[in-house]
Amino acid sequence: MEKNFVIIASELNITYQQVEATTQLLDEGGTVPFISRYRKEVTGSLDEVQVAAVRDRIEQLRELDKRREAILASMTEMGKLTPELETKIQAAETMAVLEDIYLPFKPKRRTRATIAREKGLEPLADKLFLQEKFDLDAFAATFINDEKGVKNLEEALAGARDIIAEKINEDQTARGAMRNLFEKQGKFKAKVIAGKETEGAKYKDYFEWNEEIAKAPSHRVLAMRRAEKEMIISLESLPEEEDAIAMLENLFVKANNKAGEQVKMAVKDGYKRLLAPSMETEIRMTSKRKADEEAVRVFADNLRQLLMAAPLGEKNVLAIDPGFRSGCKITCLDKQGKLLHNENMYPHEPQREVAKSASIIKKLCEKFEIEAIAIGNGTAGRETETFINSLGLPKTIMVVMVNESGASVYSASEVARNEFADYDLTVRGSVSIGRRLTDPLAELVKIDPKAIGVGQYQHDVDQSLLKTSLDDTVMSCVNAVGVELNTASKELLMYVSGLGESLAKNIVEYRNKNGAFKTRNELKKVARLGEKAFEQAAGFLRIRYAENPLDSSAVHPETYAIVEKMAKDLKCTVKDLMTNDELRKQIDLKKYVSEKVGLPTLQDIVKELAKPGRDPREKFEAFSFAEGINSMEDLKLGMKLAGIVTNVTDFGAFVDIGVHQDGLVHLSQMADRYIKHPSEVVKVAQKIQVTVTEVDIPRKRIALSMKENPTSPLTPKGGIQKSQENGGRNSPTKSYSTSNSNAKVEVEKEETMEEKLKKLKGMFK
Repeated sequence: MEKNFVIIASELNITYQQVEATTQLLDEGGTVPFISRYRKEVTGSLDEVQVAAVRDRIEQLRELDKRREAILASMTEMGKLTPELETKIQAAETMAVLEDIYLPFKPKRRTRATIAREKGLEPLADKLFLQEKFDLDAFAATFINDEKGVKNLEEALAGARDIIAEKINEDQTARGAMRNLFEKQGKFKAKVIAGKETEGAKYKDYFEWNEEIAKAPSHRVLAMRRAEKEMIISLESLPEEEDAIAMLENLFVKANNKAGEQVKMAVKDGYKRLLAPSMETEIRMTSKRKADEEAVRVFADNLRQLLMAAPLGEKNVLAIDPGFRSGCKITCLDKQGKLLHNENMYPHEPQREVAKSASIIKKLCEKFEIEAIAIGNGTAGRETETFINSLGLPKTIMVVMVNESGASVYSASEVARNEFADYDLTVRGSVSIGRRLTDPLAELVKIDPKAIGVGQYQHDVDQSLLKTSLDDTVMSCVNAVGVELNTASKELLMYVSGLGESLAKNIVEYRNKNGAFKTRNELKKVARLGEKAFEQAAGFLRIRYAENPLDSSAVHPETYAIVEKMAKDLKCTVKDLMTNDELRKQIDLKKYVSEKVGLPTLQDIVKELAKPGRDPREKFEAFSFAEGINSMEDLKLGMKLAGIVTNVTDFGAFVDIGVHQDGLVHLSQMADRYIKHPSEVVKVAQKIQVTVTEVDIPRKRIALSMKENPTSPLTPKGGIQKSQENGGRNSPTKSYSTSNSNAKVEVEKEETMEEKLKKLKGMFK
């Protein structure tokens, strides 16, 4: 264990003591949010990212140790374990090296080398491998034996070469050198399978594609693997064959004689038949793992931005799930998101009941004192927004457009059925749209993060890795914001540190039976919620208007006594400390330092007293798309439009500009300076200005640029790409808003981009 702590400390650039203390807290059941927030003295103030890194790495190293013990036990049982081998096994720092050491001793199926040994050819192989001067033909002839199946000289030599080939394949030095060659000089070589050109048109870029494995970005690795899986392309992952064979010959061919020639033949055969397939499998796994990790990282970053989107807050909301023929489903929600009313209206074709629909909206706004109208951004979304804005509603009512992607997943889920058993899917979907506006985090946690769709190739990556990362992200966001204990859904509570689904369900059942919680300590009365769960969860749960004002803050109950002592020393109440800045300035934190509580925690307490239960999310800001730009047909080259970033990938960012089809800002069009990744420039939910540089209506593709003066409207190489998950507007998901204010469309006055293109084309005629 000590060795593992040293490795992690070195890798993460933290101290041995920090790793040891953090591991102990994790082993005791501590969660990442709890440890990073309430155990800073113990960990040396490690943040969530560092704590999670310690957790993940210690798990990897423990798995390595388990495999090490299994190998030692196996070799001991076989009687093959020598002190030298044991030292090598104990020193192995990666699974690959460990398996290389074990490979020659690993029980294996019957191979060509095994058969050759059964024929008694191992002494011949050993003699050849030494490559000394001797009469090869005469010596080899002594192994001809009809009874053993060695009929002639060539069969004897072929069997010996099989043994040498396997020996080369199992040589630890050779495997290490070959692994290094594959990693540094290996290339992906993709080629379309004959007859699959039309079927696999979306993979056209990879019909004839070569790329260094080490430099291939995540999205291309996953795209090629998917194309291969769908049998559109064949894919090799190898270095140049002559380079690999030359390296092996340098290691094993020691003499320019007949024996050396036999070894050279064995080297070539061993590489092609054994070593290359083995190393290719390994490099494919390694490159896939790296691609998965990058894709998962991007997904998690996007999800964090989405979940931490600014909430409108507690408002009376009228939510609309828009539609043409089927009409618009209207729901009215109170400030806590409770469903008060639902009905349909038909303002669009074919019914076109404009006057009746207008009357419905106005009456509902008045009856339920509506403060905001949330409109889903799907089919008929922009048309419904235009209709609502034409009604002359009071300016105090904000008109908001909300991305409804994933709402259908929620409306058909068990969660929605439990919440609204007496209502159909359309009502549930409309409610979800309204609640996403007031509190995106509380509503989106009800949906499987994978269904939200802000990643890339999410169904192709390691699902266990993806789930762990996304669960971590959701838990991090939920605990960073804090949860109102008396109103939170089971789905929100289950992400609170230390709870989980079972305890979350018990809390809701207790609340339904006994009424609202009056204190945090009352949590201990919940079935199966013990001291450990209380310790982990209490600081992240809030009770608004609680008897003890600290219950509405992020101050942990374990430190209430310290705050009460601070108030007593200043001859005031705890509430006074939370409302009076001058009193807080008089607190001498050093007086309250103890063995368990140090300055980091005390500083956090004072910050929390200043803004109890503060929400780290940004303040809600209204946003509007350009009026009159509702479809791709309305777009023109050179238009400058406001947009919302809906998804960030390795190759660029997708942006909603209000035309029912997201456009792509390719990496090369994001800034005038060099950038490695789009996340350096934009985040999901960010509001940006873009210029339309290409519109391809038949393929539903829009190219955009964030540059002040786009150099060309033409698609950069590898640029316009459909989202591989479900291609257009509906793949990325983002809750965002638009008010009923106007956004201007700016078109170049002096010379349009179309005119510039014509001029450029004329120059090359």
